[in-house]
Amino acid sequence: MQTEFLFSPLAPSRDKGASLTVGTARVPLQFVRHRRARRYILRLTAEGVARVTIPRGGSAAEGHRFAERQIDWIERQMRRRQEGALRPRGLFIGSRVLFRGEPILLSAGAAEGAMVVRFADQAVRIGNLFDDVRPPLEQHLWSMAKAELPARVQALAAHHGFTVRGVRVRNQRTRWGSCSRHGTISLNWRLIQVPEHVRDYIIFHELAHLREMNHSARFWSEVVKLCPRYREAEQWLRTQGKPLVAF
Repeated sequence: MQTEFLFSPLAPSRDKGASLTVGTARVPLQFVRHRRARRYILRLTAEGVARVTIPRGGSAAEGHRFAERQIDWIERQMRRRQEGALRPRGLFIGSRVLFRGEPILLSAGAAEGAMVVRFADQAVRIGNLFDDVRPPLEQHLWSMAKAELPARVQALAAHHGFTVRGVRVRNQRTRWGSCSRHGTISLNWRLIQVPEHVRDYIIFHELAHLREMNHSARFWSEVVKLCPRYREAEQWLRTQGKPLVAF
């Protein structure tokens, strides 16, 4: 599908009430007539408007039907833009990183003759002071999560009478955790960065799925028993969790 075109409209025709349902979003539709256009052309503007170019002899009604046939394409474009907006930036000496719920300043240092970046009580070897330290820092945090999270899961499971068959620490981009029907819990390594009560809530959430593989009222009743203050953790995740998942 052609998505870019020379835009020199002669007689703009815009239906302000026109829109498309894309997933759970309403996407405004804009129709623009172009004398030289030989076919209908769709473009998603920077403002999130689905702009349809109508060729000579075409109609807004057919343009609307054309756009409806491209809903999957629009959804993919919207998802790519969202992922691009969340794409992590570089981290450098002087940046701050969230660690156990606290924003910690990254500082430079030396250890055993090597340059390191320090934060809290941690030190991570780097190449030089001007490097993007995100890759080695991310790997270090992931290693910490692999060492800490499975042990925490097993401790909470034993205390509350659950049997967990396995714990995996993964690089999940859209969720904090999951639970399989076989009793394996998967956790996002970024839980090493969140406050302890948020980390534990995610674990309790997945443990509750061992008894209720759904999000029914019975499931949430189980969550409340395990984590009475879970709403506080949910609030933290809503306000601060999304950019962290893209770390």
